[in-house]
Amino acid sequence: MDGPDPEADQPPPGDDHAFLGHPRGLATLSGLEVWERFSFLGMQAILVLYFADTVANGGLGMDPGSAASVSAAYGTMVYLVSVAGGWLADRILGSYRAVLYGGILIACGHYAMAVPTAAMTWVGLGLISAGTGLLKPNVASMVGKLYRTDDQRRDAGFALYYMAINIGAFAGPLITAWLGERAGWHWGFSAAAIGMTFGLVQYVLGRRHLAGRKHSAEYALAPDAMRAAVWKIVGGCVAFAVIATLLAAIGWLTMARFVDLLTLVSVIAPVVYFAVMFRSPRVTAEERGRLRPYVVLFLASVAFNFILFQAYSTMMLLASTNARTTILGFDFPAGWYASALGAFEVALAPVVAALWVRMGRRQPHASNKIAIGVILGGLSFLLMVIPTSGHADETYKMAAWWIVGSYLLLGLGDVLLETSGMSATTKLAPKAYASQTMALWFLSLALANGIQAQVVKLYDQVSHPVYFGVNGAIAVAAGLVVVALAPWLRRTMHPVH
Repeated sequence: MDGPDPEADQPPPGDDHAFLGHPRGLATLSGLEVWERFSFLGMQAILVLYFADTVANGGLGMDPGSAASVSAAYGTMVYLVSVAGGWLADRILGSYRAVLYGGILIACGHYAMAVPTAAMTWVGLGLISAGTGLLKPNVASMVGKLYRTDDQRRDAGFALYYMAINIGAFAGPLITAWLGERAGWHWGFSAAAIGMTFGLVQYVLGRRHLAGRKHSAEYALAPDAMRAAVWKIVGGCVAFAVIATLLAAIGWLTMARFVDLLTLVSVIAPVVYFAVMFRSPRVTAEERGRLRPYVVLFLASVAFNFILFQAYSTMMLLASTNARTTILGFDFPAGWYASALGAFEVALAPVVAALWVRMGRRQPHASNKIAIGVILGGLSFLLMVIPTSGHADETYKMAAWWIVGSYLLLGLGDVLLETSGMSATTKLAPKAYASQTMALWFLSLALANGIQAQVVKLYDQVSHPVYFGVNGAIAVAAGLVVVALAPWLRRTMHPVH
């Protein structure tokens, strides 16, 4: 393994304002995420439509509930792997190489999905899951390393980072949905592959501006332990693949059972992981005290992202069947609705960032920002009760502005919750679990997807007003609980403001 660079992990200088008043490394990491989100969410915008489309049209012919469930299960797998990605960065690879290798796997996965066969679709989704698990938690952790803990630009920096990656979230569905619905689904997947390739090139060229870019892991295992760990990882992956193939061959491992298994793992994993961190001798008493309020933030993230991820599943199905795809006389693919979410986040993130900078220490506490985000997510679903009510046959076509309005509420909630949540995670994380704690934040996304994978099965079993109304009301209630806990959270989350 390459020798350490003694200066690579030094705290960044406080006078680095080269990128819009922020460290230059923020531009490199944001640029990578622009293309990663372009590819990931561009593909996600058409994935459920591809699953639900007829075989004659190039789809997989699933019913809507199953298509949404499998799509959510894929999201569960993506974020479950992020725990392993954080561990690999902390103990073996280091952040820079974990992100690099993750990006390569993602690109290969999208190229595999460009091949028009069902088998390559599943291979591609597996590669993307593994790559995203390596890349996502470690990029966000590297953003945190660009700032000192007491740097007032920190939350604003994460807001700008989130704005930049949502440029990709906006542009991705525009390209992939147009190609997917007009030329063929696999043409859309090809565009995602090319986008991720651009992201990798940009990341390598800008690596000199990154804090924590040294090749060795910050808390690396001893050489013998590292070799043993590598062999265990390789052996475990091979064994899993062989067992899964055998179970599928004999007919036991069906898609429905695989989805249920992922949901079960998504519930067990965070419980186990929190237990390990609370009991670890590497975690100090002070750090352990900060983990307690983090459990509340974790659950708030689950409640919000359960709603958010349905922007790419049930909301896309609703848009494709019950919403008009014409605005001011212009016809557009249903997948373009997903771009509205990215567009709102691009527009709102700099406004939110500027507001936090202007308010300084007078800005709301991180827990209140997160609570408001959860409430807005619930309201985005409650809004859908209005246009979906009073239509017995559910063959109506609602105006496009209803879904656009829902995505406006959801986008603002996402900016508030995710930027504050990621920033709080980097500050509350025990030093020995820096990347892994960010992986734990993404594990909340796995749990949200795991719950979604079961709930969305009801999408075509109950009426739309009931489905959106009940889910939205639960999210609003969860946000109000966080508001009620605000005094305790403010006391226990020091140094988070």
